[in-house]
Amino acid sequence: QVYLVESGGGAVQAGGSLRLSCAASGRAFVSYVMGWFRQAPGKERDFVAGISWSGGTTVYADSVKGRFTISRDNAKNVAYLQLNSLKPEDTAVYYCAALKYPWNSDYVPAGRLDYTEWGQGTQVTVSS
Repeated sequence: QVYLVESGGGAVQAGGSLRLSCAASGRAFVSYVMGWFRQAPGKERDFVAGISWSGGTTVYADSVKGRFTISRDNAKNVAYLQLNSLKPEDTAVYYCAALKYPWNSDYVPAGRLDYTEWGQGTQVTVSS
């Protein structure tokens, strides 16, 4: 089990950038798939991006492809989400999530219910 803490959210104008960080504590970070989700007021919590525990496979929601980049540094136990070319519709609370999956180093699920560990969220607000 890991404990996740997000940081890096804030307010930015459309077209701007942010980098979100997810610091993980606990055991066996390298065996955890990491994902980012977001939830706007009154909306479902939706998948944004995921990365396999090897770092070799990434998956993105269609709405963020080409703009967001997920990465991880297993030596530092940190996962990142780089948000570029931000749009007002990107405004949401962004959550870091993790799934222990040691059996396949390339596995990246995209469903909210697939992940078992969650951070507290960090607010991203994009103004026009």
